[in-house]
Amino acid sequence: MTGTCHLHELLQPHDVDRLDDSFSVVVVVVLLVLVSTTEAKVPAVIVFGDSSVDAGNNNFIPTVARSNFQPYGRDFSGGHATGRFSNGRIATDFIAQGLGIKPFIPAYLDPAYNISDFATGVTFASAATGYDNATSDVLSVIPLWKELDYFQDYQKKLKAHLGEKQATQTITEAVYIISVGTNDFLENYYAFQGGRQSQFTITQYQDFLAGIAESFVKKLHGLGARKISLGGLPPMGCMPLERTTNVMGQHTCVESYNNLAVEFNGRLSNLVVKLNKQLPGVNLLFSNPYYAFMHIILRPALYGIEVTEVACCATGMFEMGYACGRTNPFTCPNADKYVFWDAFHPTEKTNHIIADYVLKKVLYKFV
Repeated sequence: MTGTCHLHELLQPHDVDRLDDSFSVVVVVVLLVLVSTTEAKVPAVIVFGDSSVDAGNNNFIPTVARSNFQPYGRDFSGGHATGRFSNGRIATDFIAQGLGIKPFIPAYLDPAYNISDFATGVTFASAATGYDNATSDVLSVIPLWKELDYFQDYQKKLKAHLGEKQATQTITEAVYIISVGTNDFLENYYAFQGGRQSQFTITQYQDFLAGIAESFVKKLHGLGARKISLGGLPPMGCMPLERTTNVMGQHTCVESYNNLAVEFNGRLSNLVVKLNKQLPGVNLLFSNPYYAFMHIILRPALYGIEVTEVACCATGMFEMGYACGRTNPFTCPNADKYVFWDAFHPTEKTNHIIADYVLKKVLYKFV
């Protein structure tokens, strides 16, 4: 993929430790090479979350939160609309590839795949879900607790397929990725004044969600997971849908939503520190996409990107899902020039850059 930045361009200055001598440089280079070539220590990537990591599970449940139609997937292998909310691959596909496993992670509910495919990677994610069960109810999608039920079902199939010993080793050594939370705020809390807003202040709601995140990680650990990445929120105030509705702010990023993302990410980061002390044998990492994402938005030319305010699909201002249809004459010809594919989701190119960042900044510690 052209235009992808090098690591030093992705990191904020405060993220980069000063390298004092050439030996340190050599160590860093060796680590990065290891990330791109290793296979032995990471046998599988197992994914939970929302549309940021759903590869098509929603195709097989009764919901309108789908993207298994053109122009979604037009840049995926064979131009196939898989149900990923992008023009091509999503971040977890690139992470699996970067770990030397496979080029994409299939959806658990997709009957085109079976346990031999899932043994090296699977996603249980469902677009439009959240930590909060009330979020999954909005568009009748798979709640997070049900994703965990599917994981338990997967474990049984894996043991039947690989045998008890190898399956247990896979479950222990696999990398687990959790990417969820944006919908809880934008599609639930702020979308319905009589709902969670009447029950919680925004500070209380963050605590409520962080409590669910803690419970989820503990349950995952109880089921054998040891290498767990807890994902943070992106700068959700910069999504085209939010910019479009920010009329008073002249369609700039909604700073209150971005500040909220930073604040909630702080809670998740603190949670990671806490659980690493509590859970025996766990290696829990916080994967924060916020600053890498903002870097792309603020300095797009570094990545060969030209458009940050609106999305590629349709008018780029508010369309996603069925509103982003095949026949819309406004859809851009080259999504690589855009940060966002639809009004809520990044392009394949942005996904690739973010995945690169997370691999080289965080996930290499699992190798």
